[in-house]
Amino acid sequence: MVHLRLSIKAELENVTNLQPAAPDFEYFFKVRCTSCNEEHPKWVSMNRVEEYEVSGGRNSTANFVWRCGMCRRESSAKFDKSAPLTPYSSENGQLEPLLVIECRGLEFVDFDPKGVWKCAGKSGTVFPDVDLSEGEWTDYDEKAALPVNISDIESEWSRA
Repeated sequence: MVHLRLSIKAELENVTNLQPAAPDFEYFFKVRCTSCNEEHPKWVSMNRVEEYEVSGGRNSTANFVWRCGMCRRESSAKFDKSAPLTPYSSENGQLEPLLVIECRGLEFVDFDPKGVWKCAGKSGTVFPDVDLSEGEWTDYDEKAALPVNISDIESEWSRA
């Protein structure tokens, strides 16, 4: 078992506290089997709400269960509840931890930020429908009379 930390960085213009909009947010990852080193060709998704039974474990569940197409080994992953989701708020575009996932027999190697996120403008205005599917988002904060923007999103996996 290994704990992997997903850190992200982005250019934030006049916004802060970037985070998934809902508890059932679908995170999209590229996954690799640690047994045979085969990388799955498609994006896989998981969320914090859904749990699946892990075969061979007593009452063991995970947020993601996957069988490698090459070696047929079953692997699993679940969100580390002791490491809560951390909103991204760096104004200088530095990597900051977003979440930690406990992995058994697999590791995540890439992250796609598509989906609905939320953030807050400097005036306190909440933007609840930030769509990062295209890799960037632009709007206007009426209260502050300023443009708001999120761009240049990058991610990095590391051992937690």
